[in-house]
Amino acid sequence: MALRQVVALGGGGFSEEPDNPLLDDFILGLRESDCPSVCFVPTASGDADKYIAKFYASFAPPRARPSHVSLFHPKTLDDFPETAIDARDDIESHLLSQDVVYVGGGNTPAMLAVWRIHGIDRMLRTAWERGVVLCGISAGSLCWFESGLTGAFGQGLVPLHDGLGLLRGSHCPHYDSEPGRQPTYRKLVASGDLDEGWAADDGTALHFVDREFRAAVSSRPAARAFRVTREGQESQELPLPVRFLGDPSRHSPD
Repeated sequence: MALRQVVALGGGGFSEEPDNPLLDDFILGLRESDCPSVCFVPTASGDADKYIAKFYASFAPPRARPSHVSLFHPKTLDDFPETAIDARDDIESHLLSQDVVYVGGGNTPAMLAVWRIHGIDRMLRTAWERGVVLCGISAGSLCWFESGLTGAFGQGLVPLHDGLGLLRGSHCPHYDSEPGRQPTYRKLVASGDLDEGWAADDGTALHFVDREFRAAVSSRPAARAFRVTREGQESQELPLPVRFLGDPSRHSPD
């Protein structure tokens, strides 16, 4: 039976750390391939051309075999590399054939709504069950959980309750970098408005295997991850061990 793997990035990766490949290399290394196939799903950004172009620049051969899926409107590939593939003509077959599906950041509830119209939610679940590594940043991190914290409704930071549910509980990305996220998430977990869950700083990735937490890894030496639980009327932060993927000696204090 294939391993069902998800890597949820609190922040970082090619879109935020173009000169720091550590998290993306970790993801690629989960598949035994010298040149893994990676499909980018930029729905949450409205299929932004610049975002797609940045993906192709970051995952160009021989590092990987990149492709993407556009849902909002037909895309010309003239501004992308000659190897660019827009898989909208046969999305399901393409997603199921990948080593990695990488979901970009942006508006989580809008992305989930569009996915459900097109059946992408069902396709991604099937891909996950067949062993395709699912990963993403921000919206692409939150979407895999049952619930989480989002600012995409235009009402400040509020709960989102209709995630894909591949992973149990709730999630909060950008835990250290966006003001209000940490106290708001803890408050909502304490009140029961969000289930207990997982928080990740920018530069941290949470690796889940068969729905169980396996490890936290980071591209930044001080990046953190937490299990946030409910104790009575309060929430508790349980720090998780985070393995820095770089060379610790290069980041030692003076």
